[in-house]
Amino acid sequence: MKTLIRGGRIVTAVDDYFADILIEDEIVTLIGRNLTMEVDKIIDAENRLVIPGGIDAHTHLDMPFGGTTSSDDFLTGTIAAAHGGTTMVVDFAIQNKGQSLIEALDIWHEKACSKAAIDYAFHMILTDLPTDRLKEVKRLIDDEGLTSFKLFMAYPGVLLVDDATIFRAMSFAGENGGLICMHAENGIVINELIQRAQAEGRTAPKYHALTRPTKAEAEGTNRAIALAEMAGSPVYMVHLSCYDALKKVKEARDEGIAAFAETCPQYLLLDDTLYEEENFGGAKYVMTPPLRAKWNQNELWTGLRMNDLQCVSTDHCPFCFKEQKELGRTDFSKIPNGAPGIEHRMSLIYSSGVVPGRIGVNRFVEITSTAPAKIFGLFPQKGTLTVGSDADIVIFNPNKKMRISAKTHHMNVDYNCYEGKEIQGVSETVLSRGKVVIENDRYVGKPGHGNYRKRSTVQLKHNEPTTVLR
Repeated sequence: MKTLIRGGRIVTAVDDYFADILIEDEIVTLIGRNLTMEVDKIIDAENRLVIPGGIDAHTHLDMPFGGTTSSDDFLTGTIAAAHGGTTMVVDFAIQNKGQSLIEALDIWHEKACSKAAIDYAFHMILTDLPTDRLKEVKRLIDDEGLTSFKLFMAYPGVLLVDDATIFRAMSFAGENGGLICMHAENGIVINELIQRAQAEGRTAPKYHALTRPTKAEAEGTNRAIALAEMAGSPVYMVHLSCYDALKKVKEARDEGIAAFAETCPQYLLLDDTLYEEENFGGAKYVMTPPLRAKWNQNELWTGLRMNDLQCVSTDHCPFCFKEQKELGRTDFSKIPNGAPGIEHRMSLIYSSGVVPGRIGVNRFVEITSTAPAKIFGLFPQKGTLTVGSDADIVIFNPNKKMRISAKTHHMNVDYNCYEGKEIQGVSETVLSRGKVVIENDRYVGKPGHGNYRKRSTVQLKHNEPTTVLR
């Protein structure tokens, strides 16, 4: 199968030029001007951007949480992702306490293998890590290409692990080419604040935010960085939401510490006033960390512009408002934590970042595709457009506008956090490994097309990532 993308403006993290792209089967094989050859399909990209497919490095599909399960599985979630120009996700396999890591990974493979519409990989959430289980960590890195592990400082009794476990994981992962991702909040103090609010009868959704102050995130971030420095390993902070935490990352990077961080569209575009929405509407925005005061948004955009934040992921973890979010009507702590976002990440960042001049178009590609590919061991197969890379390609219309609505989105959830928002910049045609999966706003792919991708180990000893080829 030969496909020719003709006449587009090719944009990567470092390039910006006009050319044609020849795809043979799943790979980019030639880039040049005015290419002429016999092909099976021609895609006209005139007046369009041709960019690498997006990589969402933080999703939670088909995830049990809070007595229910996230409403998007690996079929609906990855189709929604593809509609928005994302061609790969890195989801989270979860180890239950005492469970073998290999067994946990097998469970998530089973969830994804016959459903995923685009390529995928996994981080492993570690809930315990005795010394005799370290050999399983090494097996995941060496044999399964699973090179990143997430640990929690939050959710006591469920996901929280102590500092000794975090340090042990960081030390071992760092020595073996792995990366630790941290959910950094002081969960012990937050739990105390939750109990105080409950005792005082403060049960509305807004108390989810009021019991998770920015200082709790900043303290966790600072502690995670200190533990990583002592362990001699890099660390990646997930879903950073506020200036207090960003300041800790910036200070570490200024000292040459290998600290990396992502933020999410919700923290760049939404704020804590939404928790006041009537009729329990604030529950739609219950996520962790919570939405913050609006002034934090400019600081996060500056962090993206100055590379103190490297990636924009979604933390996509949707729960329907009816029946799922409503589990917490009488107690905010029972509202399932999480919100939808996988479908509109690329357009939201282009519309709110590139269009008003907060970031350039190259930086847009970098934070939505190239940087996650480098940090998580997928580059240069993913995250760029060059001869030999996977043909994960988006034909992106930078001028087209659309209005976001739950009535028209493709996520399996009954509301949208950005309901009614008009955005500029739309993914029109999306290719996954050379195969068109989105065309004319229709999914034309095949469930199970997505492959599990083993990832390379990554050296992050300094402030920039370097993939170590396996």
